[in-house]
Amino acid sequence: MKPALLLAAFIFSLVAIAHLLRLIFQVEVLVGGVAIPMWVSIVGTVVPGALAIALWREGASGGR
Repeated sequence: MKPALLLAAFIFSLVAIAHLLRLIFQVEVLVGGVAIPMWVSIVGTVVPGALAIALWREGASGGR
């Protein structure tokens, strides 16, 4: 696996895990005094998670 693919997959995995933990522990996030809704973390778990899986598969297949 190329280092860039590995790094990108790792970062996307961390983002997905962080959002998943926010959902599990119901952590409130405020940005500029505005509460960010929980549905944002659903999207933030699914999209980066899917990208991480796609990158892992791409790296494992050798780009074929």
